[in-house]
Amino acid sequence: MKINIHLSISGFLFFGFFLITSNSFGQKIFSCDSKYEADFKVFVVKSKYEADLCVYKVDSKYEADDNKGLWYFTDSKYEADKIIYFTDSKYEADLLIYIVDSKYEAEWRERQKMHLLF
Repeated sequence: MKINIHLSISGFLFFGFFLITSNSFGQKIFSCDSKYEADFKVFVVKSKYEADLCVYKVDSKYEADDNKGLWYFTDSKYEADKIIYFTDSKYEADLLIYIVDSKYEAEWRERQKMHLLF
């Protein structure tokens, strides 16, 4: 009986931890002026078909709560989940993004780069 209770509690704790950490992978972004200060480098492409990620800029940090391409740009790097640098060269970038007009268009096109925002 004690073993079953212990397993149930540990399972519950694991599930709770998973829920808390999965929501902490937000996309609050700070754009810096130095590529050496950034977590990764970003280039904005002209076509969504060239992009690794289609990004929609949201107005509230509460809308940017998952790794779906909904980005909220902060004024402070201390508020940000990730610090990025916009590069002038597509070949220097770690992530290619395309800015979309609707939050429903935000999506990963190259899932192997999702780790950049975790």
